[in-house]
Amino acid sequence: MAKNSFRTLLVRSFVVGVLLGGVVAVAGFVMFKTNALKEPVELYVSRKADYQTLCDSLLGKVRYKAAFNLYAKRLNLEESFKPGYYRLEPKMDVIRLVRILKLGEQTPVRVTVNNVRIPQQLAGKLAGQIDADSVEILSVLQNPATAKRVGMSTKTLFSIFLPDTYECYWTTTPDEWVDRMKREWDRFWNEEREAKRKRTGLSRLEVMTLASIVYEETRQTDEMPRVAGVYMNRLKKGMPLQADPTIKYAMQDFGLRRILHKHLKYPSPYNTYINKGLPPTPICMPGKNAIEAVLNYEKHNYLFFCARPTFDGYHNFAANYSDHLKNARAYSAELNRRKIK
Repeated sequence: MAKNSFRTLLVRSFVVGVLLGGVVAVAGFVMFKTNALKEPVELYVSRKADYQTLCDSLLGKVRYKAAFNLYAKRLNLEESFKPGYYRLEPKMDVIRLVRILKLGEQTPVRVTVNNVRIPQQLAGKLAGQIDADSVEILSVLQNPATAKRVGMSTKTLFSIFLPDTYECYWTTTPDEWVDRMKREWDRFWNEEREAKRKRTGLSRLEVMTLASIVYEETRQTDEMPRVAGVYMNRLKKGMPLQADPTIKYAMQDFGLRRILHKHLKYPSPYNTYINKGLPPTPICMPGKNAIEAVLNYEKHNYLFFCARPTFDGYHNFAANYSDHLKNARAYSAELNRRKIK
C-alpha cells in the first residue's frame, strides 16, 4: 500500500512538473516571441542620450518589461545601444526589439531644405530634422576647415546646398550633412548642365548667385527664364543689375514690402544698385527651377521689368527706360491705392 502511494505521488509530481514546465515554456514563448509593443512607436534616441533615457522613452510602451530587461542585460544593451530614429512595430518581439537597438538598425528619415536665405535659417531648419541643434550646425557651416574640405570658403559654402528632400539617418552629423550636400552638388552638375553653364559664361557660383536673384524676383517657373534673360542682358552691357531682392538681403530685412529711394543707397557689396555685376554670393537657396532658368535663359532685348499692378505674381517687361517708367508708375499707383508702404 505504501509503495503504491509513493508511486502515485511520484507520478503526480512528475505530471505537475511537466505542467509547470509547460506553463513556464509557454509564458517564456509569449514574453519573448510574441508582439512586444502595444502600438507603433517612433523612437528617437539622441547621441547624447544615456540608457536610462532610452528606457524612459520605450519601456512604457513595451508589454513585457521583464523579458526586455532580461534580454537587454544578456546583450549588454546598456553599454552598447545605438542612437538613432527607430520606427518600431507591434509585430516585433522582445528579441527583435533589443537587437534593433543593439545593432543600430535605424529607420531613414526624410529631410527637407528649401526657402532658406541665410545659413542661420538653414541651421534652424536642419535642427528640427537631424540629431543636432542649430548652434552645432551653424558652427560647422561657418568652420573654415569644413568649407575647405569640400573646396569652398565659408562665404561660398552655402551655395552648394540645393533645395530638395533627402533621405538620410537622423544621426547624420552636420559634417556628414555637408559632405552629402557636396556629393549632391557634384551629381547635379552633370555634363549637360556643365555645357549649358559654359555657354552662359558664368561660373557655378555665379549661376547660383543669379539663380538666387531670379528665385527671389519671381516664383512663377514659366517666367524665370525671361527674368534671367533680363539680367544676362544687363551683365553683358555692363549695367547694374538693380535687383530689389539684393537690397533686402543687404539690409537683412526680408519683410520689407516696398523698396524706397533711400534704400537704394544702402552701403553693401550686395547692393546691386550701387555695384555693378553679381553680388559676392547667393542671396538665398534658389530652387532648381531657378537654376535651370539661368542655364536656359530666354534670349530677348528686355532690360527692365516691373511687377504687374494686378499682383498676380507676374511682371511687365520693357526694352527701354521710357516704357519701364510707365509700368513702374502703374505698379506704384496700385501700391499707393492699397496703402502698401
